[in-house]
Amino acid sequence: MNFFLRSISYILHPLLMPILGAIIYFSNAPRFISSEIITAKILGLITITLLMPIVLFFLLKNLGIITSIHLRNSRERKIPLLLQSILFIIVIKMVINIYHYPELYFFYLGILFSSLSAIFMIFFNIKASLHMIGVSSITIFTILLSIHFELNLIILISILFILNGLSATSRLHYKAHTSFELILGILIGTVPQITLANLWL
Repeated sequence: MNFFLRSISYILHPLLMPILGAIIYFSNAPRFISSEIITAKILGLITITLLMPIVLFFLLKNLGIITSIHLRNSRERKIPLLLQSILFIIVIKMVINIYHYPELYFFYLGILFSSLSAIFMIFFNIKASLHMIGVSSITIFTILLSIHFELNLIILISILFILNGLSATSRLHYKAHTSFELILGILIGTVPQITLANLWL
């Protein structure tokens, strides 16, 4: 059980959620997008939202600014979240065009707002769960896509709800967060997605 719950923390790591959102979008959007464009977009997103943060993580770790990829305390979160927010701005400005991919554009804009909200919480010494922010934002985005495109994604949505529960269980099991921090993470992940849905739904 310990191995399983620990694996969940890595499988559902916040760094992977933005890419998962793009994969869900490109896999289900009922409009023609060439495979070459999809590949280019996914590779660009992997580079900016996954590979660059990993490089920055090792840099920050060598500088002694952070000690773990899980960012266990609020002090360690400020700079990584700020850098991650800058990377999301790059994605919005250079990778995802609002006119061609409005749904995905506002998904990333919502993630940006979630990241900024998490940074804001740090000033009050509140450590919102980044895992719950990531997986809950993906869940809401998938539900909204299902409504918007009138798609039957009930199986995928059900799986995502299960993953929400597993992620919360994992974080509680390892005492990485309190129940309040998990609930706060869910709110920070879902509210921006729901709010921005008014601009594209």
